[in-house]
Parts: sequence; structure tokens; C-alpha cells
Amino acid sequence: MTDTYTPPKVWTWEQKNGGEFASINRPIAGATHDKDLSVGKHPLQLYSLATPNGVKVTVMLEELLAQGHEGAEYDAWLINIGDGDQFGSGFVDVNPNSKIPALMDHSTDTPTRIFESGAILLYLAEKHGAFLPSDPAKRPEMLSWLFWQMGSAPYLGGGFGHFYAYAPEKFEYPINRFTMEAKRQLDVLDRQLADNRFISGEDYTIADIAIWSWYGQLALGRLYSAAEFLDVESYTNVVRWAKEIDARPAVQRGRMVNRAFGELSTQLRERHDADDFDTKTQDKLEAAE
Repeated sequence: MTDTYTPPKVWTWEQKNGGEFASINRPIAGATHDKDLSVGKHPLQLYSLATPNGVKVTVMLEELLAQGHEGAEYDAWLINIGDGDQFGSGFVDVNPNSKIPALMDHSTDTPTRIFESGAILLYLAEKHGAFLPSDPAKRPEMLSWLFWQMGSAPYLGGGFGHFYAYAPEKFEYPINRFTMEAKRQLDVLDRQLADNRFISGEDYTIADIAIWSWYGQLALGRLYSAAEFLDVESYTNVVRWAKEIDARPAVQRGRMVNRAFGELSTQLRERHDADDFDTKTQDKLEAAE
């Protein structure tokens, strides 16, 4: 039994609070330094990192391009959150919440900023008329699952993932609390997918892209080294769905973009053209040095 923590009357910030992300967590918003964002040649400029939230958008863009939507061509710039890039003045101008991903659309009369991954998915889907239900009666179901992901993932990432994988000390109560919730969410998905090929029916939509980036990758053993701990293989419908989406070529490309970790051959830290996947992955860049 650990000592019980008694909260103070007024909480104060102690910067040396430990944990993997202690250096970038703070209770105030705004920029910490001046830094302009790069702007490439395409109308869509993405500033991101290949975390689950970042992967949502790069998968979406690659899926749009695979469908032939030329207006979805984009430049992707790496925002290394471990280095605090998200607190640069240029990035804060695009996303005052200082979280990746953030997107600028320069095809509009006045450049349009979009932040929050779910908002970006919906913006791109509506802009290109893709990965949305063609039947308007099915749209509310798809949107419900999209917003389910946006509301649920913080319990998986900031809750389970933090206390299980990143917290400086392991405590039973928060790990048990958020493990229970993570497994409940997996059960929600498993029951839904028992009668549906994709999340909201027979069509692959932005709800699948959003949910797969978190829960699909969890089911495939890619998050927090927790697959065995959570017994993800027991959620057979989720695993089936996760594998089907994982096999899509656009998904495989999208996972690589703005990736700065893992095998060098999977890292395309910046993406400006389709042939970058063949010529500018990190293993090829380092071999050419």
C-alpha cells in the first residue's frame, strides 16, 4: 500500500514531475518560441507526427489520392512533439491547442486552418465527397462512431497508455481503472463489428480511419506493448476488422508519413510527392549520406 496523496488547497505546477513527457507538459497555452512553419508546393500543408492522431490524417490523405482525388495532394512536415515543436509560434497560429495534427488548406481564398484530427477528417471527407455514407440516413450513425472515437481515445491514451506505459511509477489503482475502461471500449467495438464489416456498416468511412488508428493498432499489438496484457486476441471481430484495414496500401503508406521512430525503412519523416515512399525513407537517406 502506497502513501495516500492529499491534494493541496491550491495546486501548483512542479516542473520536475517525472514521466516520459514531463518536459513538454505544462498548465499554460501559447508559444514558447518563435518559429515559422514551412510551406510546400501543394494546397494542403500538414504539420504532424505519426502518433495515432497523426496517422488518421495521413491515412485519409493517402486514401483520397488512391481514389484519384488530385486536390488531396499534400506536403507533410514533421512536428517532433518530444522536442516541443508544437509550441513554436507558427504551429500555435495553426492550432492554439498545440496538439498534432494541424492542417492548412491554401486552396481557399483565405487559407483555412483546421485542427483536431476528427475535424480534419470530416473537412477532407466533405471537401472531396469521399468516405462518407452516400445514404444521408446512414450519416448520423457514422458521425456517432467518429465522435465516439474522439471522446473515448483519451481514456485509452492519456489514461491506460500513460499509467501502464509512461508514468514514472506504476500504481495499481489507475492501471486497473483504465485497463477496465480500455477493455470495455474494445468490447463495445467487438459487439458492433460482430454484425458489420466496417464500423458503421458495409462501407469504409472516416469513422473506420479514426478508430483504426487507435484501436485497430492496439489490436495489432502496436500500442504500449499491451496486447497480451489486454488480451486483444479475444476481441476477434476487432482483430478481423483491424487486419482488413491494415492490408490497404493507402493505410500502409499513411502509417509511414511523419514517422520518426521504429524501423528506418518505415520512416518517411517528410512527404512532398508520392515517389518519396520509394526514395526518401530514412534508411535510404542515411545510406546516401
